[in-house]
Amino acid sequence: MFLAPAHPRAQARAASLDLAEHHGRTVSAAGLYISLVVIYGWFGGMKFTAYEAEGLTGLVGNSPLLSWSYSLFSVRDFSSLLGFLELSIGALIAARLVNPVYSLVGGLLSAGLFATTLSFMVTTPGVTVPELGFPAISVAAGQFLLKDIGLLALSLWIAVDSFTALRSTNA
Repeated sequence: MFLAPAHPRAQARAASLDLAEHHGRTVSAAGLYISLVVIYGWFGGMKFTAYEAEGLTGLVGNSPLLSWSYSLFSVRDFSSLLGFLELSIGALIAARLVNPVYSLVGGLLSAGLFATTLSFMVTTPGVTVPELGFPAISVAAGQFLLKDIGLLALSLWIAVDSFTALRSTNA
């Protein structure tokens, strides 16, 4: 059976799609890692300011998980500890370039942090706007916290991606 050679344009298009798929996944993954590192760098750095420390009091003070921390630390000290944690998580995620075990730990810590902040949706007064009915949430607290669903998912993706990379290097 005689098969005619594929048209050169079709071959070039197929090669381009393969290249885009391969590099697109790599670029997308790098973008996801970098975006979370930038977020942690920015958020973590802000935790060392009085502005940010005071902004946390309504969230932390109403949380059964964290309100006790204000009996051990001042508002500024707690915020600074949180800033150190966030900067450390960002560094662990960035350390994926060194070893995926670091970003695995960073992704898991990040997921725990975002799960904790999502719990504030239930414990913080003023997150919902009852007079507007479901699904109305406030801009300041509600919408600010809602973004953490995506960041939690990204954190879990980073942990799984890092675990997969770790397993493939050990295989």
